[in-house]
Amino acid sequence: MKDSNCIQIKTCPYCGRIYHGVPALSRVDNETLICPDCGTREALESIGVSAEEQDAIIETIHRASRQPL
Repeated sequence: MKDSNCIQIKTCPYCGRIYHGVPALSRVDNETLICPDCGTREALESIGVSAEEQDAIIETIHRASRQPL
């Protein structure tokens, strides 16, 4: 039986950061599970978004997710 109250902590194989929640599937090999930030970076990179703009977008996502609804 799956315990829905259990939070799994994972380490991203790309950036080495610890994260929880739903991982992203890497576009590089279509097998590796990576953190949501690295997944976002891969998606943005695939459409030509610069690293600086990627940082700004990810910061905006983090800021929005911290705000109460």
